[in-house]
Amino acid sequence: MGLTGGIGSGKSAAAERFAAHGIACVDADIASRAVVEPGTTALSQIVDYFGQTMLNDDKHLNRSALRHVVFADTNKRQWLQQLLHPLITNYLKTHIAQASSAYVVLVNPLLIETRQNHWCDRVLVIDVPEALQLARTTARDNNTPEQVQNIMRAQLDRKSRLEAADDIIVNDQSRSQLAQDVDHLHNIYEQLCQKPLV
Repeated sequence: MGLTGGIGSGKSAAAERFAAHGIACVDADIASRAVVEPGTTALSQIVDYFGQTMLNDDKHLNRSALRHVVFADTNKRQWLQQLLHPLITNYLKTHIAQASSAYVVLVNPLLIETRQNHWCDRVLVIDVPEALQLARTTARDNNTPEQVQNIMRAQLDRKSRLEAADDIIVNDQSRSQLAQDVDHLHNIYEQLCQKPLV
């Protein structure tokens, strides 16, 4: 099952709730960190291309600095995507294959853009109004509204994301309401897993 949504929609909170049910969650954000750990070829290439300012004092990738650069420049973002997407894809496929739960949740904000939705039997979109996306993300990440809007523009538009969904959770209420909505879908997904393939 694929889980996606725009920045600040609550994907991580939804994934945590699925994980609480014992469901394996394979997260593209975790993959994107793993493939640029210190000592990796990808990190070296990023530093060669963008400069030493992309490294923190501990030699880890300065993700905030990188985000600021690539979401302001389409060509630089495309270069980074061409470098990282194959590495992330291999990481995700490996971890999906290793999962042993009734079903697997693939968490990716770019699920549809990367066509990874075609790996999935169902797609769940966590949806929020754009004003709420902006408010949540500026409060959470200390990004400026302009930086958040750049990220939102780089992601698939809300209408197209919703059109690709099999299931939708509107996450504009409390965290406990989100948990209830996830619990409801988890029960449905478990029942679907028990149906014989036709």
